[in-house]
Amino acid sequence: MPKTPRAGIYTRVSTTAQADKHGSEYQREALQKLADQRGWDVYKVYSDEGYSGRKEKRPGLKDLMGDLQRGKLDVVVVWRFDRLARSLGHLIRFLEECKGRNVDFVSYMEGIDTGTPIGMAMFQIAGAFAELESNLARERVQAGMDNARRKGTVLGRPRSPLTPAGAVNAVQQHGSIRKAAFALGVSPALIAKRLKTHRETHLEGEAAG
Repeated sequence: MPKTPRAGIYTRVSTTAQADKHGSEYQREALQKLADQRGWDVYKVYSDEGYSGRKEKRPGLKDLMGDLQRGKLDVVVVWRFDRLARSLGHLIRFLEECKGRNVDFVSYMEGIDTGTPIGMAMFQIAGAFAELESNLARERVQAGMDNARRKGTVLGRPRSPLTPAGAVNAVQQHGSIRKAAFALGVSPALIAKRLKTHRETHLEGEAAG
C-alpha cells in the first residue's frame, strides 16, 4: 500500500499586508482544505508573519528548507508564488531543490503542480525565463562596459595615488608597513611595492652620481 504523501504548507504575510483578506490564516485554511481533497497528510504549517518576500532568510522558510532537505516532505504547498519568493531566481532555486529531492510543488492560485506533466512543463518554462533574464542582465552589463570604453572611461579599480615617497613617509610615521597600510586604507603589499620602487630609484640615482 503506497504511503500517504506528507505535505508542508507555507504561508507568508508581509508587514504591509497584515490586514489583507488573504492573510496567513486564510491561506492556511485554503491549503489545508486542498490537502484534505488530495489525500495528503499535513506534516507541518510553516509561516512567516511580517516578512517581505524579497528576504530569502526567513524563519519559517528556513524551517521548511530544513525539513525538505531531511526528507520529511513529499509535497510543498503555497497559496501563490509570491508568498514563497518575489524574484524568479529565488523561485527557480527552490523548485530545483524540490526537484532534486523528488518533492512536488503546488501553487494554489496559479494552479501549478509539478507532479503533473503540465505543471512540470510550466516549471521548465519558468526556468527558461530565469536563464533568459540572467543572460539579458549580463548582456546589459557588457554593453554598458563597451559603451564606457568607447567614451574613454577607464574601468576597474582606480589607481592608488600613493607615491614611493609617500610610502616611505607613512612607514616612518606609523612605524611599520602594516600600520601604515591600515592608516592609509591600502594593502601592505602596495606599501611594500612603493618602498621597493623608492629603493630602486634611490640606488639608480647613486649609481648615476
